[in-house]
Amino acid sequence: MTTQRDPDTINLRLILVSGKTKDFTFSPNDSATDIAKHVYHNWPEGWEEEQVSSPSILRLIFQGRFLHGNVTLGALKLPPGRTTVMHLVARETLPEPNSHGQRNREKATESSCCLLL
Repeated sequence: MTTQRDPDTINLRLILVSGKTKDFTFSPNDSATDIAKHVYHNWPEGWEEEQVSSPSILRLIFQGRFLHGNVTLGALKLPPGRTTVMHLVARETLPEPNSHGQRNREKATESSCCLLL
């Protein structure tokens, strides 16, 4: 039997560091903060060992980047009606939005010399 999915919803498969997964359905208007609050208040059965003390420390990672709280799923241009995988981690603070890119640029401008004898 095939289940029909609402074409206006976004299906997220959240993966914990432990490897446990759970599928959730959200609106394109839902933000990373909305998702964290929803998951916290509807903590899945089987995730008890990973339970956190507050939704404010739950962070989403999509394509290797932390999503800041106000980013909506619609802004990420996720395909409605299909499942998108994101990681869910507990972290107090987020890195600055461009810190990773800045670090790469700094490394690219470094030079070193090597003398072969």
